[in-house]
Amino acid sequence: MPEGDTVWQAARRLHDALAGKVLIRSDLRVPRFATADLTGRTVRDVTARGKHLLTRIDGGLTLHSHLRMDGSWKVYDNGRRWTGGPGHQIRAILGNTDHTAVGYRLPVLELLRTSDEHRAVGHLGPDLLGPDWDPDRALANVLQDPARELGEALLDQRNLAGIGNVYKSELCFLLGVTPWLPAGDLPADRAAKLPGLAKKLLETNRDRPIRSTTGRRGQDLFVYGRAPRPCLRCRTSIRVADQGDGSRERPTYWCPTCQPGPTPAASPTRRRNRTN
Repeated sequence: MPEGDTVWQAARRLHDALAGKVLIRSDLRVPRFATADLTGRTVRDVTARGKHLLTRIDGGLTLHSHLRMDGSWKVYDNGRRWTGGPGHQIRAILGNTDHTAVGYRLPVLELLRTSDEHRAVGHLGPDLLGPDWDPDRALANVLQDPARELGEALLDQRNLAGIGNVYKSELCFLLGVTPWLPAGDLPADRAAKLPGLAKKLLETNRDRPIRSTTGRRGQDLFVYGRAPRPCLRCRTSIRVADQGDGSRERPTYWCPTCQPGPTPAASPTRRRNRTN
């Protein structure tokens, strides 16, 4: 599942291609909205809200999409061949005289009134890359269930919006705790750093083509995707295990030396390199 910085980049690409221009092509390939025709309307803006994309269109309409694990929006200059996947995976097409935006494998696609956007994103906590960012509220949300594992609390978009498996693992490494630590056991000095550090990670990477949390060229991440390679700090082998109830694949990486605390049974040699 894309993280907040990736979705922010997608919103910027769509905004640059579509905003302020009249749609001359519109095709929503989901049964509920297959007959909707947006041609002749001007796209006002495209905005990211956490991991959600909101394409606002004249007439008080918003096209809401979510990428989840496999979805993507591709932008093409008119006349270029589309390369995002086979035609049967296309769920949305929005085009103007210069560009065409094609949504592939979108598991969530709905057309709603702009005044009803709260139905789609009203449940989200403060957005790490949005104007509503509130560090105090975000931290209070994360800590509201002291027994909950910190990694799970960070992934809960109702607490703060934008963190996925990559940043969950990297943030816990930088805080020096395991993702399985109960949120209420996070030392107060580290808890105070959490909101600012999380925001810094996403803001630093929202304009980068390659995500980096280390500042080291060729060694972009401290732990995520690095099992069983040695920790960049202490040389201990990085470990990996799934976190959560098993309903989703959530590989979680940590250094057993740099991150003391509770851990599950884990295989040090299991390799997972999918980004979230």
